[in-house]
This record gives sequence, structure tokens and C-alpha cells, in this order.
Amino acid sequence: MTFRQNDNFSTKLSSEDTDSSKPDAHHEDGLVVQEAMPELKEPPMYQVVLLNDDFTPMEFVVEVLLKFFSKDKVQATQIMLQVHHEGKGICGKYTCEIAETKVNQVNEYSRENSHPLMTIMEKSE
Repeated sequence: MTFRQNDNFSTKLSSEDTDSSKPDAHHEDGLVVQEAMPELKEPPMYQVVLLNDDFTPMEFVVEVLLKFFSKDKVQATQIMLQVHHEGKGICGKYTCEIAETKVNQVNEYSRENSHPLMTIMEKSE
């Protein structure tokens, strides 16, 4: 008996002497195998959020947005002003692992440059 992968990403159990081209095949050992389509869901998304502080220069915030979030100068400036006036600003939405990585990269880069700038991640709605 062998397992075989077909084009629909489902696994079929087949035997050399049975017709495996049927959707539901009865095998000599009494097993019935049906194709199963995988259930796919969108992964949960998380927002990376920059938090305001009274010490980090605005130019550094723009630099972070350019470097880690691939924003252009206009977008980076808009987000920086939102952080400055509203206390926080959304840098982008990502899957959990990517958001965690970006938060860690920005927080580490800020520390390396002696700035208290912090980012957090929040589950996106």
C-alpha cells in the first residue's frame, strides 16, 4: 500500500491492484478513502504601532519608518505627525511573526541609537 499526493493537495491511499482513479475507492483491507479538501483560513493580522515619547527626534521616527516599514518620505512624515499629535501611529499590518520581528527590530534599533522610541503590536480588527 502506498500514499500518493494528487493535484488537489489531498492524499489518497492506493494499492497496486485497485483502481485509484475513483473518488471513493474500496480497498481489499476494508478501508474507504475519500478526498479531503484542506480548510484554509486567513492568518490573524497584527498592527505594529509606534508610541510617542518626549525625547525621540522626529527625524529619527521618519528614519525608522523608511528603514523598517518601506514607507516613502511623505507617508513616513504623516505617520510621524500622527504619533506626535495623537500619541501613537500605525506603521502597518502583518502576520504575527512578521509583526513580532518588526517590533523587535525597531525597539533594538532605537536602543542602539540611544532613543526611547517604542513599538508594540496589537491584534488588528
